[in-house]
Amino acid sequence: MKKCCVLLMALCLLAGCAPLLEREYSTVEPHSSKFWESEAAGTLRAENYQDIVNDLLILIGQHTETATLRLYNVDNKLQAADLLERATVEVQQETPMGAYAVEYITSSSQAQRGYYEVELQISYRRTLEQIQAVVNATSPEALYALLDTALTEERTELAVRVGYWSPENGQTQVEEALARVREERGLLERPMWPVLYYPAGGPVGLIEFLLDQEVPPEETEPVDGQAELEGEPGEEPPEESVENEEKIGLEG
Repeated sequence: MKKCCVLLMALCLLAGCAPLLEREYSTVEPHSSKFWESEAAGTLRAENYQDIVNDLLILIGQHTETATLRLYNVDNKLQAADLLERATVEVQQETPMGAYAVEYITSSSQAQRGYYEVELQISYRRTLEQIQAVVNATSPEALYALLDTALTEERTELAVRVGYWSPENGQTQVEEALARVREERGLLERPMWPVLYYPAGGPVGLIEFLLDQEVPPEETEPVDGQAELEGEPGEEPPEESVENEEKIGLEG
């Protein structure tokens, strides 16, 4: 009898465990970007030159003015300074967003145990709103639609990041898009809008259009005292001048 009870209890336990054995378990690990330190919130990390460039572009995209970066795999402060200088120059002069948005970048580093702690400061010549307003286009062929939409929304500027740029006919495509939208909107008589290309010294990755349609009329400033002496065009000379002429005639 005792053996039967033990056997029944064992069967019940096995039956009760069946749902547990059939249940699917999954573990979710928190996402950890390789560009951020896991134990230091808001601190970037870089293990090589390209990581520094990517970190700077992340900061620029967020319009971050100051940030801390931990630089690994460097032997001395001179090497760290060289990497930082080359990376900041590349970002500011050779990347589309850096050339468009950044005024200057400064950095200073301090040796820590196992890494160099870098303090970054970025000065901008574009606002956060301007950076967020940059739109993407696969090629210059999409510029006409973007320009037409910008004019409909009465925007005064348009910045477009292009995914592909042809050195042979890229600028021609831009000019054709401008001519088409200006003709359809009857704007050919107005001065051409300024068009800026970024970066200036490399493959174009961002195009900026300054769409200020309010062209102020040309005004000619009169020479000092000229309006008072000669009067406005079409006006009769002052009466005093006429009287003086009559007196001169009588005396003669």
